[in-house]
This record gives sequence, C-alpha cells and structure tokens, in this order.
Amino acid sequence: MSTHLLPDALWNLIQPMLPSPPHRPKGGRPRLPDRVCLTGILFVLRSGIPWEMLPQELGCGSGMTCWRRLRDWQEAGIWQLMHFVLLDWLARYGRIDWSRAVVDGSSVRAVFGGARRDRIQPTGPSWAASAI
Repeated sequence: MSTHLLPDALWNLIQPMLPSPPHRPKGGRPRLPDRVCLTGILFVLRSGIPWEMLPQELGCGSGMTCWRRLRDWQEAGIWQLMHFVLLDWLARYGRIDWSRAVVDGSSVRAVFGGARRDRIQPTGPSWAASAI
C-alpha cells in the first residue's frame, strides 16, 4: 500500500525538500521516518477519513503524528515548494495539459470603487451624543 501511495520515484523527488529532523539532546521517543508520515498524510488526504481514524495496519503511526508533521511542513513552506516542484516535473515530461487549466477567482477579494470607509459618517444616538 505504501509504495502505491508514495512510489520510489516520487519519494526521491520529495525527500531533498524535507527539513532534517531537529536534534533532541534529551532523547525521547524515536521520530517516525518522514516517508512513513508522508504516506499516512497522503492516505488521509486521498481517502478523506478523519486523522484519528488512520489505520494502524498501514504502519504510518498515529493520525496525530502525521497531522503534526503536515502542520510543521506547512509552516515551513514545504507543501508549496512540493507543489511547484511537482508541477515543474509534470510539465517537463509532458504530463500536464495547461490548456485545461482553470483559475478560480472565488477566493480573491473583490475591490469596489465606491465610497471609502473613512468618509462614511456614523449616524444614530451614539454619534449624536459624542458630538455634543
């Protein structure tokens, strides 16, 4: 299952982008390998199951461990970097058809040219009382 979700070729492309694990001088529980956590992340994202329901049989650790690794990589900008590298790789090998790309503007804030907020005069009892 893990090689199906994360083939060696894909892992070899992603691995150099991942930060090295932090040094823990006091020891503690051994850190799960990045490939194991990435496999768990991909499984949850593909299947749509909740993090806490990640099957232990996959050997990916707990869902919370995978979620924390996802959070850390997101904060470090790793996911955006992976996205650009994978798009570049797909384009280089002719595996992406840019003629079918769609830009969705629903999440972009619309700027209207009407009245500015600082020019709007407040009305009502609170404004009248403060003007006296």
